[in-house]
Amino acid sequence: MRTGFVTLIGRPNVGKSTLMNALIGQKIAITSHKAQTTRDRIETVYTDERGQIIFLDTPGIHQARTKLGDYMVGAARETLSEVDLILWLVEPEDQAGEKEEQIVSYLETVKTPVILVINKMDTAGSGALAECEERFRKVYPIKEALAVSALKGDNLEVLRQKIFDAMPEGPLYYDEDTLTDQTLRELSAELIREKALNHLSEEVPHGIAVEIEKFDESGRVVQISASLICEKESHKGIVIGKGGSMLKKIGSEARGEIETLLERKVNLSLFVKVRRGWRNNASQLRSFGYRKK
Repeated sequence: MRTGFVTLIGRPNVGKSTLMNALIGQKIAITSHKAQTTRDRIETVYTDERGQIIFLDTPGIHQARTKLGDYMVGAARETLSEVDLILWLVEPEDQAGEKEEQIVSYLETVKTPVILVINKMDTAGSGALAECEERFRKVYPIKEALAVSALKGDNLEVLRQKIFDAMPEGPLYYDEDTLTDQTLRELSAELIREKALNHLSEEVPHGIAVEIEKFDESGRVVQISASLICEKESHKGIVIGKGGSMLKKIGSEARGEIETLLERKVNLSLFVKVRRGWRNNASQLRSFGYRKK
């Protein structure tokens, strides 16, 4: 049996969460087209007859402008020395320029082997993929490179085998049926935030947090009450929408996915609150669970 830890790193919105979900075969991490969707490290587990891979999905590495941003970059950086293998995600057209310099500087502080994963291979020809690999080999001595499509599933089994080949021998860390270290309460909060990200625009979604105030599984129907926290009074009306339309849309979509997750009926009540500047308030960040693991 081979078991070990693998972290996924890359700039924001490169497809880390989508790839991790595809590799384990189930949606755990939320995804959206907006940058900085992932705010914290999330562990997921893939187990088969070869052994067990524990994936660490991390926030995209970027130039932080808030205390939340500092926390996110720190969460990504700290995993680099804790794992057996690093998957560095890029896209075919990426130029290994300024946006990647920060990642390279972090990689240079550890001795962990790195596989360059060129995501979205279905959008580029073989020539473009080879050129991308060449560009990145010039800036960092990667172990090897592999092109995949997280969305279409291309080359995912090849990637799993390469990961297992790099893992040490050892016992399983988790039971075979474990998929994540996240609680159902935490997963539900993230699904609500995902729907807010998908429907809100401009700066509003980046200032949204979700606080679960009630999570009662004792009855036939799971009762959940949650608040969407925004930073400005002007954002509150946008989140609620005309006649409550936006909040209803977010709640309806989130409830459907939470019911799939829990395999039970859910009664979801959503509210909107304002906590000014929470992304730059250390105590507020801790209250939302953004603290060192």
